[in-house]
Amino acid sequence: MIEVIIDSIRVSLMSQHRIVILKDTGSDRYLPIWIGPCEADAITIELQEVPPQRPLTHDLLKSAIQEFGGRIVHILINDLRNDVYYARIVVEVGDNQIEIDSRPSDAIALAVRAKVPVFVADLVMERAAIRPDEDMQKDVFTEEEASEVDEGQLSAFKDFVNSLDLDDLDDEDDK
Repeated sequence: MIEVIIDSIRVSLMSQHRIVILKDTGSDRYLPIWIGPCEADAITIELQEVPPQRPLTHDLLKSAIQEFGGRIVHILINDLRNDVYYARIVVEVGDNQIEIDSRPSDAIALAVRAKVPVFVADLVMERAAIRPDEDMQKDVFTEEEASEVDEGQLSAFKDFVNSLDLDDLDDEDDK
């Protein structure tokens, strides 16, 4: 099992879905998991320590587990089949440890409320984790590097801007 932390929650520009990015605490690997907007909000609300007016579903589940004498130990993202992630909520009740099947997004929302670790199975991390692309990191310019950009690289854009007839814009407004 590999311990991860929530690195960020990102918004897809193509859909209503969000992506939770989990970071391996022992390396530079990241695990992106698509989640729904409600689950993303539930995770974000807790991480930002914004108290809801009434308990959310994940607050209710945490309270129910505690009221029945259980203690959430950790969550484990344990499988990936057909591009679908699976998770288990590990709960200790007395001397017994039980595992409850869950969607990863719900398990993560519960983990942040219970302040318990999040783990990913080694096999899942091997199959789905990504590492930052060195080329992406090279695309970020420092201010000094940006000032050294060859003006010739921008000439096509500069030619286009210079060819615009902006006087026509005033004429259109007058009509």
